[in-house]
Amino acid sequence: MTRPPAKSDVTSLVKEYALELGFDLVRVTSAAEFAADRQIALERIQDGLMDGLPWYNEGRVTRGSRPEELLPRARSIICLGLNYYPPESTAGSTPAHSELVEEPTPLQLTGKVARYARGQDYHRVMKQRMRSYVAGLSARLDKDIAARWYVDDGPMLDRAAAARAGLGWFGKNTNILTTELGSWVFLGQVITDLELEPDVPSKKTCGSCVRCIDACPTGAIVAPYVIDNSRCISHLTIENRGPIPRDLRPLILDWVFGCDICQEVCPVNRKAQPTGESSFGDRKLSVVDLVEILELSEEAFRERFRGTPILRAKRVGLQRNACVALGNLKNPAAVPALTQALRSGEPLVRSHAAWALGEIGGQPAGAALEQAAFTEADPEVLAEIRDALARLEQVVE
Repeated sequence: MTRPPAKSDVTSLVKEYALELGFDLVRVTSAAEFAADRQIALERIQDGLMDGLPWYNEGRVTRGSRPEELLPRARSIICLGLNYYPPESTAGSTPAHSELVEEPTPLQLTGKVARYARGQDYHRVMKQRMRSYVAGLSARLDKDIAARWYVDDGPMLDRAAAARAGLGWFGKNTNILTTELGSWVFLGQVITDLELEPDVPSKKTCGSCVRCIDACPTGAIVAPYVIDNSRCISHLTIENRGPIPRDLRPLILDWVFGCDICQEVCPVNRKAQPTGESSFGDRKLSVVDLVEILELSEEAFRERFRGTPILRAKRVGLQRNACVALGNLKNPAAVPALTQALRSGEPLVRSHAAWALGEIGGQPAGAALEQAAFTEADPEVLAEIRDALARLEQVVE
């Protein structure tokens, strides 16, 4: 009778094969439940810090904290990391939180996209590779292994698993920070019935550093390791389907999809290395043309951003974001595009176009708002128009 391979040998194979398939990081933890992390997540929900994410509820958190509910007879969790830091030389040359220039030019009617969204949708890339990984492990071990795999769209508490496996540690911005690649890493987990040797958690911490907290424009990091989702630029520009609160609009700067500020200021990310994954390096979406976004039809929007995470914001959401960015740029060259959006956009877009025109100011912007005040029927849009006109009158006085 052939003796089964030793646990250490299987663990080595698991790790070596992950690297062979192109994952940048791999660690292992047990399939024990995540009791402490579950309690923290439930408290965040109860405190209203996850408002705006109806799918992130107590049932999901409880299920995701118990690996054996996700895979009966689960024994181990293989935690994987894939570097997504873009290879272009200008990736980190200009701080995202720098002040907008005082005298913008027409060439600057552009908005920024978070780095993770500049390539193909990472869910597809990660899951396809993880599927191949599980199939390859079964072949190499000459046995069918039970497994389920997750990225961040399933119930699995991905960061909790990564931290317990020693893949990285929790930063004060709640991202997982890794020694090798900083926080520019997509996380994946394979829950399996394989008995593997677990790694130990990292002993590293952020120490006294609070750069991410100080740099967040909207004050979304309300305490170390605590984020108020309703103030986070990433939530406001992606998951949020309604209006962006007026007091937060100026603080969003020129971000139109997501935000990288808390990562860009993190000292750990000085070690960032460009990804070798072509799926994340081919697209040139570091900046987008805001006027073009306002002019996109539904069909053109889907074609323009096909296969990228940007589709998640929806066309109307992205156009809303473009209006806010243009208002913050305060470039008069944007007035014609915003005027057209005020006339023919969806109500959500019209209301934010009105706000943007009020921010830019000047006679053409004022004329567009005055004309719209006579023709607009939507009460919420009309309220935005009147507020914008009132602000312009204050400037004149």
